[in-house]
Amino acid sequence: MRRVFAIAAIFSCWGLAAQPCAPSEGREQPRCEVIAYPTAEAATAADGGNNRYFTRITQWARQSDTLSTPFTVPFVWANRQVLFHVGSASVPYEVLVNGRRVARNADGNTPAEFNLTRYVREGRNRLDLILTQPSDAAPLESWKEAGAAPGVTDTWIMSQPTMRVRDVLTKCWPSNDGDGTAVAEVGIVVKSSALNPRTSRIYYDLLTPSGETAATGYKELTLDMRREDTLRFVTRIPAQLLWSAELPTLYTLRLKTQHEGRFGEYLELPLGFRTVATDPQGRMTINGQPVRLHAYEINPQIVSANLLARLRELGFNTLKFMPGYISPELLEMCDIQGVYVVAQAPIDSSKSGASRRKEGNPSNDPAWQAAYIERTGDSYHTTKRHPSVIAFSLASMSSNGINLYESYLNLKRYGDSRPIIYPDAAGEWNDDPLLLD
Repeated sequence: MRRVFAIAAIFSCWGLAAQPCAPSEGREQPRCEVIAYPTAEAATAADGGNNRYFTRITQWARQSDTLSTPFTVPFVWANRQVLFHVGSASVPYEVLVNGRRVARNADGNTPAEFNLTRYVREGRNRLDLILTQPSDAAPLESWKEAGAAPGVTDTWIMSQPTMRVRDVLTKCWPSNDGDGTAVAEVGIVVKSSALNPRTSRIYYDLLTPSGETAATGYKELTLDMRREDTLRFVTRIPAQLLWSAELPTLYTLRLKTQHEGRFGEYLELPLGFRTVATDPQGRMTINGQPVRLHAYEINPQIVSANLLARLRELGFNTLKFMPGYISPELLEMCDIQGVYVVAQAPIDSSKSGASRRKEGNPSNDPAWQAAYIERTGDSYHTTKRHPSVIAFSLASMSSNGINLYESYLNLKRYGDSRPIIYPDAAGEWNDDPLLLD
């Protein structure tokens, strides 16, 4: 039936007039925030300041539609990877280093990273961001006000080893013992940027909130030709240490990578473990217990700790974000305070109207399909690790059609138990049941 819907939608919309934005190219795969540190002590402190492998960029010079800044590649970064991070940008942009084009990012609403290693030299370098003005992504961003000054947020340069931790994944499912405990799986995604085989040892320690060791070990991986692999381990999570809004328990994952006897990076990440399930009527259970989701729809950029506390006092335990930039700091705040989150992909094409016919909404124009799949995928991968995120929303007020069908199917391929919703689907199949009060 889904295939029939998709084929029908394709033939209903050939020739739409909306011009799709140019696709992204040259980006790293999207991930939740990962910051490498030169020592275990620095990783534990995680004070956000500069260190030997991390330089925050706080000043940009603007000339017309170009943002520019100098940056330095120190000698200690030799034989390492140089990564550039952009938290968000108001418009799509191109990345240039020393006048050479590196990449283009068509989705400025979610964090993106770029590998600059081939383009930098030791010492002083120049970084340029060329902003797309006017934005060719505007048909998907109806919430943005015309004429707003373009800019970027949360930018930094970071160095990681050639064989490095690219991402951390988590899964959690009920144990078979019937005692309320759960089994957690942690996946450490390791990537090599080397052309020749390279072997590194990855150490991990998972600590309970009281500092006890829940899991520890290491594994040697050999990778070549810029490949990646995932180191996985499982551990039992007691019922009283599962994450929930009532008891937002967080473990600590400590990682370090070693190559030829030398440690190249240290990382420390908070992780929460909980099971999520919904029944056919959309009633959710967290850790096997029914949960009633009292949701408040809000712009993620205005949420503060005080506002979050106030909403909880008013009885709201769930935030449904409107389209826009969702910062890692906001998600961490929800993890710590125990607030459920519905993560929203940055798609709102309401200004194009609801029609699926020619010159109608881009949601039913195959020419925009790559942009839809990219944006929903970006939203998923940059928020999935946070235990507070209990559902994903495809879009807001964007009619329906082939691009949202394919985006839904693409996210389903990841096998995540969390629902994928689209409240404006008008009863169509690309909207998992989820009761939100």
